Amino acid sequence: MAISKKEVEHVAWLARLFLTEEEKERFTKQLSQILDHAGKIAKLDTSKVPPTSHVLPLKNVFRDDRTRFSLPREEVLSNAPKREQGAFVVPKII
Repeated sequence: MAISKKEVEHVAWLARLFLTEEEKERFTKQLSQILDHAGKIAKLDTSKVPPTSHVLPLKNVFRDDRTRFSLPREEVLSNAPKREQGAFVVPKII
């Protein structure tokens, strides 16, 4: 499938691109090659190929949750620069 120079100019106009004559010729040739290649791929028989969403098999890499004891609240708050009612006091952001 070939693309014409006029189509390249139209796409460039839609994209608000200024192309020189050399660029128009080059892009016309390159886009035609890309469309030819896409046409070849479209002709392939993929009826026996199962659809995939990823090229590699995916597995969950997260570990199981484990509960464990945490530090006592007073020990955690002991190094806080400012605390109030058993919680950290931080600067207001909003």
